[in-house]
Amino acid sequence: MPSTAADPPAALRAWLQCSATRVETRIREALSLPTAGAESLFDAMRYAALGPGKRLRPALVYACAQVFCTEAFNPARCDATAAALECIHAYSLIHDDLPAMDDDDLRRGRPTCHIAFGEATAILAGDALQTQAFELLLADTLAPALKLRLLQELAAATGSRGMVAGQAIDLNSVDKALSLDQLEPMHRLKTGVLICASARMGAMLGSASEKQLEAVTLYARAIGLAFQVQDDILDITADTAVLGKPRGADALRNKPTYVSLLGVDGARAKLQSLHQQALDALNPLPGDTRLLAQLADYIVQRSH
Repeated sequence: MPSTAADPPAALRAWLQCSATRVETRIREALSLPTAGAESLFDAMRYAALGPGKRLRPALVYACAQVFCTEAFNPARCDATAAALECIHAYSLIHDDLPAMDDDDLRRGRPTCHIAFGEATAILAGDALQTQAFELLLADTLAPALKLRLLQELAAATGSRGMVAGQAIDLNSVDKALSLDQLEPMHRLKTGVLICASARMGAMLGSASEKQLEAVTLYARAIGLAFQVQDDILDITADTAVLGKPRGADALRNKPTYVSLLGVDGARAKLQSLHQQALDALNPLPGDTRLLAQLADYIVQRSH
């Protein structure tokens, strides 16, 4: 398949495919034995966690871990962490789409989980995927001190001072005029914090030093916000068929976005600034950071 401005280069495509296969295999194993009488719950969990998706967060785990490995990189060391992060992401999307939240009917080109399985089952599937993430990490064979550190990172990123807080702020911001200073913290929590946790947890698995972890954090904070800015741009400029969800949904709900505050050109300028910040943050890192740079390129150039 020829590469376009919206496609990752061949090396990154191969990396994304490899990491996606690994994480999907791990999730499929975890959800392979449904509880008797709860088969529809597991069907909904698999539908959400194993359906179409970029698998960006797992890819960041593997890519960041590889940078800091002084010996041959063993991706199996990252599988449980990568799968846990994808389960959290899938849960967040299920709940984000619910009628009480964004009330979306389409996600990744398919009916959203509550449309396909009913609202009650979708809520339970989201709840179960959240706890499944922690089950995956707890069952891993990592050293106890590292496992605890990863658990702390994931819990902090996804709770009431992380992703869930961002969602709450987002819901409270509908039909309100926000400034850029108010919009950015919301998106750093709602979207950016889980992307940042993915990179940081990968770096921890690679035994990064505290100074190296600081550089990874700067990189991840930049790409996390860039991901949201590009989402805002695509919501206005891309077709529904390409997006996999309704075009213009944010504008219809009168939600504040980077495009509504800066215009499309201003949002694109913001995106390029964040892209450069991410690339600059990689400079002090000692390992091969080409994949991380390509991931940053992909985030700002993607078409969906």
